[in-house]
Amino acid sequence: MKVRIGFIGTGRIANRHMEKLCKIEDTTLVSVCDVEKKEAQKMTKIWGGKFYTDYREMLNKESLDAVYICLPPFAHTDQEILAAEKGINLFVEKPLALDLKKACHISKIIEESGVISSVGYLYRYSDIVNRAKEEVSQGKIALILGHYLCPMPSIRWWRNKNESGGQIVEQTTHIFDLARYLVGEVDTIYGQRSKGLMEDVENYSLDDASCINLYFQSGAVGSISSACTLKRGRDWGINLIGKGFRIDLLLSSHLLIISNGKRREIKMQTDPYQAEDEAFIEAVKKNRPEIIRSPYSDALKTLKLTLAADSSLEKGKIINLPNFK
Repeated sequence: MKVRIGFIGTGRIANRHMEKLCKIEDTTLVSVCDVEKKEAQKMTKIWGGKFYTDYREMLNKESLDAVYICLPPFAHTDQEILAAEKGINLFVEKPLALDLKKACHISKIIEESGVISSVGYLYRYSDIVNRAKEEVSQGKIALILGHYLCPMPSIRWWRNKNESGGQIVEQTTHIFDLARYLVGEVDTIYGQRSKGLMEDVENYSLDDASCINLYFQSGAVGSISSACTLKRGRDWGINLIGKGFRIDLLLSSHLLIISNGKRREIKMQTDPYQAEDEAFIEAVKKNRPEIIRSPYSDALKTLKLTLAADSSLEKGKIINLPNFK
């Protein structure tokens, strides 16, 4: 079976997925769509396929087995719904949306349609992350510390909170997702933030920095910090501490450090982008949704967590996750 693929959105992340898909046998790019005609044409010149500027037209005209939806957060409307209703399997880049009710509705349609879905939480496919998960299973986690520190991306929509959702929702979401993947679900959440350092930046409406405290259903506590004020350099990762051991996932350095009486350093060997795309294509070809480590329904829980964190920042209150809507 040759998997016929379409793309909605042709930005940097879409091209990265195409680089990986080109290495997978039995895949072919049929079509791409972008509201910017030049961008759609550029992608087809590199990777082949037909181009469209209207995703509805593309979904109606082309026979697709799968579609990659690689859109800015604010641009998600009915793309997933239309594709799912046509029986087209979905790969959706994070974050799913900026509105929880909309994402819940999309999730319901995907479930009812029976299509396979995967969301771009690539670190769930990393060898060092899953090695850390094995280590965590041997003992209870007491404390989790996560961070995502970087310069402000130059993309116009990223620095507008109404379009990106802010750093927590758009970027640090990877760390929040790993917290769930490694430690489990969160019960309550409380955050504080810093503002005022970036007033010289046009169209800037984000927090400069934030600290989110989490209480997990397992009894573990944690804190996840974000900042996008650096001039250069990027650093993101997660630390897990339990009785007699510490696990450091230095994701920006592709390194896992396990300290439990002795110290072991393990370098990342797998390409998580390649692994998540291979898993999605295999799941589509063999109709094996269990291969997917982050289906839409699970990624929805991460979206809920990050939106709750943002709500706590806005309201200055503790948020109870099970009751958050």
